[in-house]
Amino acid sequence: MHQIKNITKIYETGTLKQKALDDVSFNLRDNEFVSILGHSGSGKTTLLNVIGGLDRYDSGDIVIDGISTKEYKDKDWDSYRNHSVGFVFQSYNLIPHQSVLSNVELALTISGISTKIRKEKAIKALKEVGLEDHINKQPNQLSGGQMQRVAIARALVNEPDILLADEPTGALDTTTSLQIMDLLKKVAKDRLVVMVTHNAELANEYSNRIIELQDGKVISDSNPLTINEVTDGKHENMGKSAMSFLTALSLSFNNLKSKKARTFLTAFAGSIGIIGIALILSLSTGVNNYIKKVQEETMVSYPITIDRQSFDLNGLFESQDEQDPQSFSRNNLSTPLDPKAVTSNSNSLERMSTANSSLKDNNLSSFKKYLEKTDNNIKPYVGKNGIVYSYTLNFDLFTYDEENILINTDGSSFSDEKPQLDQFQGPSGSMGTDHKKISELMPDTGKGLISPVIKENYQVVYGKWPEKYDELVLQVNESQEMNLSELYELGFLPIKEYQEILDQINKGEKPKLEEKKVDLKTITTQPFFILPSSEYYIEGDKNVFRDLKEDSKSLENLVEEKGIKIKIVGVLKPKEDAKTLVITSPLAYTRALRDYLIKYNSQSDVVVYQKENPTINVLTGLPFERDTIKEKIKDTYEYLANLSLKEQTEFMNTFQATQTIDQDPISNESANLDNQSDFAEQFERLVDNLEEEDLLSIYENAIASESFDNNMEKFGVINLDSPSSINIYADNFADKEAISSAIEDYNQTVDDEEKITYSDFTGLIMSSVTEMVNVITYVLIAFVSVSLLVSSIMIGIITYISVLERTKEIGILRAIGASKRNISTVFNAETIIIGLLSGLLGIGFTYLLHPPINQLLSNLIDSDVAMSLSLTNGLILILLSVILSFIAGLIPAKQASRKNPVEALRSE
Repeated sequence: MHQIKNITKIYETGTLKQKALDDVSFNLRDNEFVSILGHSGSGKTTLLNVIGGLDRYDSGDIVIDGISTKEYKDKDWDSYRNHSVGFVFQSYNLIPHQSVLSNVELALTISGISTKIRKEKAIKALKEVGLEDHINKQPNQLSGGQMQRVAIARALVNEPDILLADEPTGALDTTTSLQIMDLLKKVAKDRLVVMVTHNAELANEYSNRIIELQDGKVISDSNPLTINEVTDGKHENMGKSAMSFLTALSLSFNNLKSKKARTFLTAFAGSIGIIGIALILSLSTGVNNYIKKVQEETMVSYPITIDRQSFDLNGLFESQDEQDPQSFSRNNLSTPLDPKAVTSNSNSLERMSTANSSLKDNNLSSFKKYLEKTDNNIKPYVGKNGIVYSYTLNFDLFTYDEENILINTDGSSFSDEKPQLDQFQGPSGSMGTDHKKISELMPDTGKGLISPVIKENYQVVYGKWPEKYDELVLQVNESQEMNLSELYELGFLPIKEYQEILDQINKGEKPKLEEKKVDLKTITTQPFFILPSSEYYIEGDKNVFRDLKEDSKSLENLVEEKGIKIKIVGVLKPKEDAKTLVITSPLAYTRALRDYLIKYNSQSDVVVYQKENPTINVLTGLPFERDTIKEKIKDTYEYLANLSLKEQTEFMNTFQATQTIDQDPISNESANLDNQSDFAEQFERLVDNLEEEDLLSIYENAIASESFDNNMEKFGVINLDSPSSINIYADNFADKEAISSAIEDYNQTVDDEEKITYSDFTGLIMSSVTEMVNVITYVLIAFVSVSLLVSSIMIGIITYISVLERTKEIGILRAIGASKRNISTVFNAETIIIGLLSGLLGIGFTYLLHPPINQLLSNLIDSDVAMSLSLTNGLILILLSVILSFIAGLIPAKQASRKNPVEALRSE
């Protein structure tokens, strides 16, 4: 039972106030057919909307089953409409993009009824109105009467207590109108039906009660109900609206599907921002991949190098900047300018002092132990090329030319003939100062002999890669050429020709240089011999070992007897696309040879004997250290007595120079066998006349300056725990900086003598590159931000347009009990669908644009930059599109939820 008590409703338009209902009161029975009559503007529809909870009264009260609605909130009215009221409208108000069955199910969906039950109830309701054969049709496939029957079925499917019909026959012909009125009369047998109509004939024929309105007031009531005042019952919500998100998605998807062309254009418009972002990200990824590749190549060429002795270049340059003589001014002086004097400037001496103090000894043994710990701070940033420990191998490499003449490949065989300019001619034409024709190949970080970096940048043009310790490779340039001088010095061409060329150059003549060719097979069949430094020392009298390095007569026999035979097994040249050329000499060996030589030297006679006698210098037979002056003098006399003729000559010339004796230097030729006795007497007189001070000076310089460690180094002994240098490879500048920071952290944890100083060439050379990369990154981010903003605005506008288009649908949903939150969900679902479609279109178009753009980039710039968008980034952008669409649609969706349902129903 409904009690309408003194209801007043006023509409305000600016300063104009119009009273639609003026103190309206009447009571309604639980089951009767009530018709409300009146002229247009009398307040009929307003009264119907107020009874149905679509519109709010300004004063008065509606009491439903003894419960006042004065305290009703929005959610209570939503629940009331959904569970207790069914609406039938003049214009049917069916949702055009939903099927007949879906339109009827909608009220049950909002009530939270399960799919199976609501389908059964909807079909039953359609059967009751005679439309069981039309359940899968769209509303626009039905006649007006059929659509009104669908509206009635929708109003009844939730079994409401009251059916409200607003001009249900206003748009129908007479026959159909009568059919609808018969149906409403049937419905009124077990529930309350309130119908607004202007047709008094139909009202009188079918209704059992007529209420007439005029100017918002009740002027007549054919069958009034008078009841005693009913005490208000307890207010209870009938159940909240429960539209699921899937239902909201379905509503929005069907709406979008009904406008396929426009939906596509809308999604494409929204995808423009995503396409822009995706293209920028693709280009950014391509540039970053290119930079990463360049960084990796650069890092291979410029690792962090830590030598046993290093200059602190960073500190030195900072000091030079501070002491720049160009910035010197009188403002730096504490004393006033004296115009009659020249004032000293100590900057040059201070720089000299700084440079001298910048040379630091590094304890690489301790640092190697630190690097080999599994938990060191450097490990996470080490690149794919790892950490390479280098060791200085002390050996000479010999070969024979085609005339069987022995050659030392380091160039010393021609040192007297070679002009000074040749000192700057490095391997394969590069500028350098290293005469060594052989170096170690960069090793693999695993068990392999050769780093992948080598194989990625060099190709074998003849032969194979070395696999054993006695196998070498020869490097040539891209045109398969070598320096002519190197071909001679490696014995591939006769040395007599080379000596003639050098003689001509030294005489100032221009030699005739013909092009020479050496067969690759000849190169791989020529033998080479490594003579370890330990083999130069031969045991003589009294267990004293003699150095044969300068003994040219014994050298050839030494090479024949002690030389380790090795061979060239492959000829390499750089690949066309090589970026990192790390082989620095014509010949190169693997770490297998390094390990072999380390073991070989450790087992040599001189090394074994020196280790057995650690306090005695095996080269002199004298102790490394003496305590008393008497012992030092005695050792000095013994040392001088054991000098060879050549050594005596060198000693006398050195001594005369230090004593400033006015006498011509003695040459090795003058101290020959013919006058050997005279020279011996001269040397003996010099020794006899030496003062104690001279003898002690000779001891300190010639005897005490030697040590066990010095001898071991001469003999080529290598301690694997003490590398000569450590190269730490990073893959990019960021990791390099992290390694540098980790080294600084290490320095904070050790004593001063353990601190590490190193030369960071990449930091000095490439800092500007890093800054440039950062600037490019910031610019790309700025572009992305603009694209995001444009995309968000576009999607917000699209959603707002959709709200305007679906305004009537909003009114229909509110009329059947949808809450404001449900309306927001419907439009949020639409923005999510639009965002998903926009994202998919954007990513799809981006992938389609990659090939032509990459081709264009390839034609415009000579680089390996190629646009690339990973699947992960694509999915992230699609998700971003959905999120942005959702955010952009929040305000329009909120506006939709706040629309007045009565006004929404009136919209077209």
